[in-house]
Amino acid sequence: MQNATAASGLDHTEQREPVLDTVDRVSELCFGLFMALTFVGAVSVVSAGPGTGRKLLYSALGCNLAWGLADAVMFLVRTIINRGKRLSLALRIKREANANAAIQTLHDALPSSLRGLVAVQELEMIRARIAAMETLPRRSRLSAADFAGALGIFAIVVLSTFPVALPFVLFDKLSVALVVSRVLTLLMLFAGGYALGRFAGTSGWREGLAMVALGCALTAAIVALGG
Repeated sequence: MQNATAASGLDHTEQREPVLDTVDRVSELCFGLFMALTFVGAVSVVSAGPGTGRKLLYSALGCNLAWGLADAVMFLVRTIINRGKRLSLALRIKREANANAAIQTLHDALPSSLRGLVAVQELEMIRARIAAMETLPRRSRLSAADFAGALGIFAIVVLSTFPVALPFVLFDKLSVALVVSRVLTLLMLFAGGYALGRFAGTSGWREGLAMVALGCALTAAIVALGG
């Protein structure tokens, strides 16, 4: 039992944190919104006959289905590569007989912004803990939580299509649908920016308004390009 616990210690540490944090979720939401908004803006002037709204919805949804799938797969690729990198570092530390060399390896692996904040004694504690593990996993693996995170990314990107494209189904008049679509998009952008601000420890209003300004700039660009 002790061996199993030691072997999976790195994975247990990682799984205590959410697979997708606020920044990840908001980033995926904004990505899906911008993709759908750009696509709808590009095709909205092509035709305005019967069934145009459903065609726009299906086209935007198909676009975000494809991009959501690609983004989810790349999330899994990024996760397994990063986990493999951490495992390789742990194996190097464990096999290094010279404690000072192992500490230096740990120090070099830290982000440059943290190197001056972590004392040698703290690095030695980490080195000793890794060295005390009797076994380590032979290779990095994806967990059920990772696949849940990928599914979450896919769902966020796909669901973000509907505030942008669904008004074209609900409203017969194309100009009204365009206004409603863009208003809903800006409201969601504000909510995303607000969430980012709260996550960073601020009131969130400034970040929300900044995200709205970004959305307005993007909307203006789409209109200028014929959207």
